[in-house]
Amino acid sequence: MSKKGFTLIEIMIVVAIIAILASIAIPGLLRTRMSANESNAISTLRSIATAAENFRTSQTTPVYPASVGDLVAATPPYLTGFNSTVCGTGTNNCVRAGYTFSIGNNTADTYVAIANPTTRGQTGNRSFCIDQTGMMWANNTDYATTNDCNAQGGAPL
Repeated sequence: MSKKGFTLIEIMIVVAIIAILASIAIPGLLRTRMSANESNAISTLRSIATAAENFRTSQTTPVYPASVGDLVAATPPYLTGFNSTVCGTGTNNCVRAGYTFSIGNNTADTYVAIANPTTRGQTGNRSFCIDQTGMMWANNTDYATTNDCNAQGGAPL
């Protein structure tokens, strides 16, 4: 009489092979996700810069927006893609795709928009900064909205 089935050793070998394959694939997947988040952050900052210029030109007295929420909550909105119930008028630190976006250092003629990863090393490795000149900068440390991009260092993109 023959019994059909797998032995414990055979099952353990299959589980070990799956574990080895997973340990090889998961880090690559995480790097790919961080790269996608960084690309999204760059694109979103460029959209914020365009929206800030549109906002400024539509004001009676030209002035840049004080926050990302001012662009999102306007009617009609200058910027879409953020949760408008969380990122409303006067709100900075609006989160999208693993990055936190803020606008600051704004006057009638200047502003700084930044994107910092919500969890460095997990959602992204680099921070990004753009100002009224349209020049984008990247850095391995967080940018602050209180200084211009050039003064905070990093490399231009």
